Amino acid sequence: MNMQKARTVAALAVSAALLFGFQVAKAAFLPFLPNIETVSLLVMLFTVTFRRNVLFVIYLFVLLEGFYYGFAMWWITYLYVWAILAAVTWLVKAHDNIWLMAAVSGVFGLFFGALDAIPYLFIGGLPSAAARWISGIPFDLTHCAGNFVLCLVLWNPLRRVLTYSVSKLKG
Repeated sequence: MNMQKARTVAALAVSAALLFGFQVAKAAFLPFLPNIETVSLLVMLFTVTFRRNVLFVIYLFVLLEGFYYGFAMWWITYLYVWAILAAVTWLVKAHDNIWLMAAVSGVFGLFFGALDAIPYLFIGGLPSAAARWISGIPFDLTHCAGNFVLCLVLWNPLRRVLTYSVSKLKG
């Protein structure tokens, strides 16, 4: 493996560790803020920065989450939900508009519960999935607002840091 590839792999692994670290720290120190999290913002930023390599970051993060919290129904959701956010981010990234990115992040938070209910369709049918989704709507609303505000405030500064860091990786 050449030095450039080694640096890229290291950057991707550190990015996954950051996702995991922020998620665990939020759960440990700010549990009273339901669904206010930085993972959505970071997945979007890593998508714009690392392009298709973001899948390595996402799935390493998901694996770490499973080992730490246990492999349960939520983990199945994580297998596809972050990839969906990355795909949507990839589709709109060319517009390079902070308001659009904040809107994508907010809408993702709003529909997270609907995406999370998908596995319940296969286990308990439509009533189970609908109950799961409807019971989580208050959390989806806070997720939407939190994602929108965090993205609006942190997108540009974090994007500059990532752009600078990646440019240094390339030598």
